[in-house]
Amino acid sequence: MKIYTGTGDRGKTSLFSGERVSKSSPRLEAYGDLDELNSVIGAVVAAMNEDQPALKDEIMAIQALLLEAGAWLATTPGAASTRFLKPFTKDPAEMLEIAIDRMNASLPELKHFILPGGHLSASLAHMARTVCRRTERCVIELAEHEDRDSGPTDTLTHILVFLNRLSDYLFVLARYCNHIQGQGDVPWQG
Repeated sequence: MKIYTGTGDRGKTSLFSGERVSKSSPRLEAYGDLDELNSVIGAVVAAMNEDQPALKDEIMAIQALLLEAGAWLATTPGAASTRFLKPFTKDPAEMLEIAIDRMNASLPELKHFILPGGHLSASLAHMARTVCRRTERCVIELAEHEDRDSGPTDTLTHILVFLNRLSDYLFVLARYCNHIQGQGDVPWQG
């Protein structure tokens, strides 16, 4: 597969569903931010110790879900190509809730604001959380844009819920990474 094609040299690109759109369109912004989020989450996994294989597998499963969400964002609603995509349901958000509760059960109660920091894996999880929030805002903008046209799809709604839950997961993951490294949260001294 050739990496460079030159077809995007004039500021346009093709969606999975075939349409050519501006690289500044809300759809491209949304799945571009989703790609950035997935990359930062990959850095979280890379910074984790090898003694957490189950947690690493869980995070890599989340990365796979982000790729599935990205495929949906790269496809115009109602396009014939949606038949090739795996349905994106409410299940991923529910899976995140279970994981949040599991990690949170081993953490001390949070009684004050904390600063992003601590172990490198925790710091990167905090960074991923902020990228996730930005991604969520871009997907909301896309949903509002589609709402003007034909209304947001159930799939887009499920992706939004997933991203909202994922930012919570990443916050708890950051605290959990500090915890398993024997470091406490970094308290805000304001």
